[in-house]
Amino acid sequence: MLQISTLDNGIRLLTERIPHVHSVSVGFWVDSGSRHERAEQNGLSHFVEHMLFKGTARRSSQDISLAIDMVGGILNAFTGREYTCYYAKVMGDKIAEATELLADVFQNSLYAPDEIEKERRVILQEIGMIEDTPDDFIHDMLSMSLWKGHPVGAPIIGTRDSIQHLTRDDVCRFVQERYCGKRLIIAAAGDVDHDRFVELVDEQLNQLLPGEAQEELTSPKAAPGDTITCRPLEQAHFCLGVPALPHAHPDRFGLYLLNLILGGSMSSRLFQEVREKRGLSYSVYSYLNNHVDCGSLAVYAGADATAVPVVLGVIRNQFEKLAHQPVSGKELKAAKEQLKGNLLLSLESSDNRMCRLAKNEILLGRQISMDEILKEIDQVSVELVARLSEKLLNPGKVNLQVLGPVEGLQNEISGIFGNG
Repeated sequence: MLQISTLDNGIRLLTERIPHVHSVSVGFWVDSGSRHERAEQNGLSHFVEHMLFKGTARRSSQDISLAIDMVGGILNAFTGREYTCYYAKVMGDKIAEATELLADVFQNSLYAPDEIEKERRVILQEIGMIEDTPDDFIHDMLSMSLWKGHPVGAPIIGTRDSIQHLTRDDVCRFVQERYCGKRLIIAAAGDVDHDRFVELVDEQLNQLLPGEAQEELTSPKAAPGDTITCRPLEQAHFCLGVPALPHAHPDRFGLYLLNLILGGSMSSRLFQEVREKRGLSYSVYSYLNNHVDCGSLAVYAGADATAVPVVLGVIRNQFEKLAHQPVSGKELKAAKEQLKGNLLLSLESSDNRMCRLAKNEILLGRQISMDEILKEIDQVSVELVARLSEKLLNPGKVNLQVLGPVEGLQNEISGIFGNG
């Protein structure tokens, strides 16, 4: 059963009680992420996320870890482009302890200067680690190029320059502006009683100021093109993307199915053509990035440098086939069953249900039932998938990023999509 309440200071509370589940997942979701940062602030949301576990007026960082260990729970956080989440998973009878701990780090973190300097070094090391991991770094390269000059494409973790120049004043001002009632969503799923949970949260967070709601966003414009970066690696890695649909678009379920058919599963066209039939790549897949006002469909693969033109040719061929030859009813039905199965299996986790509540609120502005989702999936037609394929899978819209030992292949690679 899903219930929603709003406290006097603007905090939105969403709960879903799941019968026969003994755990509860509680998430504090800040309606603010990396896309809401100015260029000089890039990485600040992620930096603050790290700092909230470094000590409060009542607890040291070790005390915070001990507090969650003593109730047998899990405490963690993550930063996205449109939100930041702090969450705990505990047994249902420990929900008060988990809520109090999250409220403490959310409101009372000290942001001690020495801890800021230590965390700065840690994050700079993390940036170096990503740069040394090409199959991770290539995705940031695509986002930065596809949405060039817009914060939605900036790396969530920030850049070396932006992290080196962040100050304690920047951190404190950012928290004061954004960690407020009107930007806070608290979601809980599992063994939770809504009325009791509202009382717990109100008791812990009634002094939090309402603040201001999220500012109006400026939408990005996608930029086609390609960037080929030669680096002495064992493999070449590449990622290409096209602009797609925002998260709440009425055709989004057709896009989800198109992604599964293209490269989102082991039975997908790209996996079968590139890996199974030709043996050209161990890892090849497609994925979606959907935001409130924009989105992208991307394809990644890693392969021997000499195979890159061949793999890219296969991808272009599949783009053209999908754009000009409608998928069969059998292929679409298989994708529908896979998508529905994945969604239903995800409901077995209180973590996933908690995340679903918050993301629906942030990205859709409403809660959508599983029955409605299943109905929307079933209603997707071959014609809708064909229309989306023709609109989105346009070689002229492709942004291509290549990283690896591709010396001498640049002209051949650039010519495949004709947007160099």
